[in-house]
Amino acid sequence: MAVLAVVWLLIMDRHDDDEVLSAPEFSRADQAVSPLPTALPLDARKVALGRRLFHDVRLSHDDTLSCATCHPLDKAGVDGLPVAVGIGKQHGTLNTPTVLNSAFSFRQFWDGRAATLEEQVNGPVHNPIEMASNWGEVIVKLKQDPQYAVEFRALWRDGVTAAHIESAIAEFERSLITPDAPFDLYLKGNDQALSEPARRGWNLFRDLGCIACHQGVNLGGNMYSSLGVMGDFFAERARPVLESDLGRFNVSKRREDRHVFKVPSLRNVERTAPYFHDGSVATLADAVEVMARYQLGEKLTTRDRDDLVHFLTSLNGHLPVVSEGHR
Repeated sequence: MAVLAVVWLLIMDRHDDDEVLSAPEFSRADQAVSPLPTALPLDARKVALGRRLFHDVRLSHDDTLSCATCHPLDKAGVDGLPVAVGIGKQHGTLNTPTVLNSAFSFRQFWDGRAATLEEQVNGPVHNPIEMASNWGEVIVKLKQDPQYAVEFRALWRDGVTAAHIESAIAEFERSLITPDAPFDLYLKGNDQALSEPARRGWNLFRDLGCIACHQGVNLGGNMYSSLGVMGDFFAERARPVLESDLGRFNVSKRREDRHVFKVPSLRNVERTAPYFHDGSVATLADAVEVMARYQLGEKLTTRDRDDLVHFLTSLNGHLPVVSEGHR
């Protein structure tokens, strides 16, 4: 636990003033984590509308991209590319984070610039290298669809507006929960839900200190942390440092926030390669070794690395059902 205590102290100053968390408790009852709920209380009509909007290419300027283009639900909510590709095949500089279980993240985007899912929806629509559109353009197109007119007015008297589009998509995204992973079943008392290597990996995950940052219902997504606590990740990465590598600094402009990012959730992580904000690590085994080295100052044995991978694979939950026409 000594390593864990040091790591916790190193990350405690990586929160905004109103976001500081207490150090996690480590009892057998909760181990600082908890299973995902099977569902959240949501408005079914708004979820259905949001699902349609999420898959609608009319949110992009040239009607070629939808939210689902970069976040395909049958592929764990990611595109599988090192960095996102937007309108006109333009390449961004950041890896696409999964939309699954995003309801449990305390902020959205790698740099945490969006406080809510509603606010997050606004970003890609207006980004010139993603959807390159604006709400005025989108609303004109959606208002030409009679079905949308009916669905929006069933929920809001004033019909199609930017705020209502954001609200519906965010409500749909809150429904994208992946419950009943083997690890969830284990937390609920089924000791047989984890293989022996996965149980060893879970013990290592705690003993090494991974749980200091990857905790809570989402095993992450509830704090910020530096990338490179125990070593200079960016100096040794062998590529130029980009603006996107500065992370939280781009929002706060505080020097101490350089290379600070929202800690990603580990839910379904085995399905969401490549890894890190820059998509620079291709495999989960390599990602585990990089994290051990740069965040914990540890050199893992092959068995320890493999056991950690087995544990992380046990976080694969049930993916949302993908209906016909929404693939």
